[in-house]
Amino acid sequence: MNTVKTGLLLSAMTGLFLAVGFLLGGEMGMVLAFVFAVGTNVFAYWNSGAMVLKMHNARQVDKSSAPAFYGLVERLARQAELPMPKVFIIEEDQPNAFATGRNPEHAAVAATTGLIASLSREELAGVMAHELAHVKHRDTLIMTITATLAGAISMLANFAMFFGRGRNNPLGLIGTLAMMFLAPMGAMIVQMAISRTREFSADKGGAEICGNPLWLASALEKIAMGSKAHVNEAAEAHPATAHMFIINPLLGGRLDSLFQTHPKTALRIAALEKMADEMNIRPKTVWTPSGPKSAKSVRKQNSTRSRKPSGPWG
Repeated sequence: MNTVKTGLLLSAMTGLFLAVGFLLGGEMGMVLAFVFAVGTNVFAYWNSGAMVLKMHNARQVDKSSAPAFYGLVERLARQAELPMPKVFIIEEDQPNAFATGRNPEHAAVAATTGLIASLSREELAGVMAHELAHVKHRDTLIMTITATLAGAISMLANFAMFFGRGRNNPLGLIGTLAMMFLAPMGAMIVQMAISRTREFSADKGGAEICGNPLWLASALEKIAMGSKAHVNEAAEAHPATAHMFIINPLLGGRLDSLFQTHPKTALRIAALEKMADEMNIRPKTVWTPSGPKSAKSVRKQNSTRSRKPSGPWG
């Protein structure tokens, strides 16, 4: 359903682009704007991953520098049947995470120190599985296409004063001015709707990867609360990256839900709880190196050991 909805929203944005292009700039204005927008976003597609990681001062880690966290991502990637992504940690108190990269072969996942410190190992598994689901679904590509169309529509609006008086424009001056403001707003609304749709899809995919939707549901609740308690200075300085995070990192909160890049957390949690119910999963399973197991079986296994278990990281 989410895939169908994304396709319909992309079709709507494409239709909006074609309509605005024809009304405001005729064929020439439409072509010029589209070529420029495509060029800009192709550059972003190939370089945005490294740029975003640099914006947030992320440092790459490996098995030796962060064995627990790296090992968790490695096992989840194996369960998702994905190539091992690059792994980054961001020195930031706000709990959050994101994925980037143009495709699964060139992907990276990043988590803040606040996230790693505040979540249980099961909850952290749920979050990183969500990010790997973004990679598996190629959401970076989808959002790049969306940004290309949104950028083209905005450029057409800027070209309105130059091309808007052409013979193909039946709107008149008032209509042209109105379109200059309404078209980019419409594109932004569709772009954010696509972003919200992809979050629901990644929640479902992440739950399937880690094996328990309730782990991610619990994590989302904690992250939503923690994100309000800490200011993410890098995210505030670069608000265009907000849609990449698992929870909106910005503290503004002044815009109507129509303009939010993320679904309401309560709706996401409800969807995950429904998924867990359908899978007949109760909140009594924990993460182990070999995957999810019932808490009862883990306690029984641990009772036979003379030493404390090393945890889910191996």
